[in-house]
Amino acid sequence: MTAPRIFTPEYYERMSRLEDLSWWNAGMRDVAAMLLQQARLPRTGLMLDVGCGSGQTMAWFTQRYSSWRAIGLDVAWEAVAAAHRAQSCVCRASALALPLPDHSVDLAMTLDVVQHLPLSGGDRQALAELRRVLKPGGYVLVRTNAQAFPRTGDDLVHSFHKYEPSELRAKLQSAGFTVLRLSRVNAVLGLAEIPREVRARRSESFEYHGLLAKPPSKRSRLSWLKRTCLRFEGRLVCSGWQLPFGRAIVALGRG
Repeated sequence: MTAPRIFTPEYYERMSRLEDLSWWNAGMRDVAAMLLQQARLPRTGLMLDVGCGSGQTMAWFTQRYSSWRAIGLDVAWEAVAAAHRAQSCVCRASALALPLPDHSVDLAMTLDVVQHLPLSGGDRQALAELRRVLKPGGYVLVRTNAQAFPRTGDDLVHSFHKYEPSELRAKLQSAGFTVLRLSRVNAVLGLAEIPREVRARRSESFEYHGLLAKPPSKRSRLSWLKRTCLRFEGRLVCSGWQLPFGRAIVALGRG
């Protein structure tokens, strides 16, 4: 069965279920929480979630930082509708032209978005927009796909790109961010994804295979162990390690 492509209702339905139940999403939120703790955020502020999807990251953030406000935007109507149903403050807009004034945001988050922007400089434009709306001294948290094995070329049809850490670092710095932490993650458990990627490549003619992960039916002891493994990698990253392999990249920067 073909995995759902981004910007389709099926994609956001599966993503919402994954965010509820999967060890990967839970573990990545643990990693994000560790990085934000290093940022030493002020007691109150405004968080912007660029590419907010169904709004679950915003809900997670405001549960942790109850004195903060969170707003989100997404280019897909399906995502905006889902976030509205979750009573999130969200609007339809592009990461390439943020509908916010200069220096208005204390923290910007963009998770698994920049790899889907136009390949002719869309990521640079989006990072420049994040820098524009960020207050001086504000923070940005970015997560994206990492180039791994099997290597994946750019998909011009679906606007899909995988990053080397050095490339993402250079683009963040070019946008005016000071990179505080940047590393691959999902290193050990990411090895298990290689067979799935190989099978997808054999069955399809393009590089972007859609959302391959399937939501579990329930949480399990194995899921807890996997989340613990990912949390351990997060601690290494927050200690200054740059993991040599892994299928995702996380970065914390300051404006």
